Amino acid sequence: MPTPRIYLPIALHPGIDVALDARAVGHVVRVLRLRAGDELILFNGSGTDEYRAQLLDVRKDSAICRILSQHSHHTESPLTLELAQGISRGERMDYTIQKTVELGVQRIVPLSTERSQVKLSGEREEKRLQHWQGIILHACEQSGRTTLPELLPVQRLDHWLTHRTRMTQALFLDPEGDVSVSSLSGPVTSVSLLVGPEGGLSPAERDLAIAGGFLRLRLGPRVLRTETAALVALAALQGIWGDLR
Repeated sequence: MPTPRIYLPIALHPGIDVALDARAVGHVVRVLRLRAGDELILFNGSGTDEYRAQLLDVRKDSAICRILSQHSHHTESPLTLELAQGISRGERMDYTIQKTVELGVQRIVPLSTERSQVKLSGEREEKRLQHWQGIILHACEQSGRTTLPELLPVQRLDHWLTHRTRMTQALFLDPEGDVSVSSLSGPVTSVSLLVGPEGGLSPAERDLAIAGGFLRLRLGPRVLRTETAALVALAALQGIWGDLR
């Protein structure tokens, strides 16, 4: 089995002993069933460094490990990718977040759109954001990333379009778009990708995106589900300007 990678949001240095938090204990002790003497890799999400560690004391609800060494682990793409995703239902949104993290997205913006079937506010919104943050952490652990993608609060599409961070390129997925993947060119270091929920963006929302400088990107002749479309688009962009070239 590969050495498990564990996210631990504290300062890490070789030679110190650290206690795993409750989330890490649950994974290390109750899921992986590691024991004293087993090794793992720790990272705190703030840069490119990883830390080799060894478990010293493992109990039902706690675990202590000693950090043995530190090394750099570069897995971030040279292409900065922002995904603004219309919130889709249940496991579809979970899947989108998990897989786009694996593909190297650096910022995820959950969007409330006209055709979003999931409406979030208050405590329900907070719980869903915490759930999505957990998916991001696990995806980073699995995929070897050391820098956590940023998860922004849920926003209305019109608000995000007005206040968004400007990127070199801005694209939104449209089955009737006039831009194809093969036509994308030029030196691009950052991309903002807008993807609608089930049913896509409304005509008014498409007009807003176009007015905001977004190009209409078409992903071939077939209509893709929202969770499929985001993955195909990000993989294509990484193939053109990122680290899948």
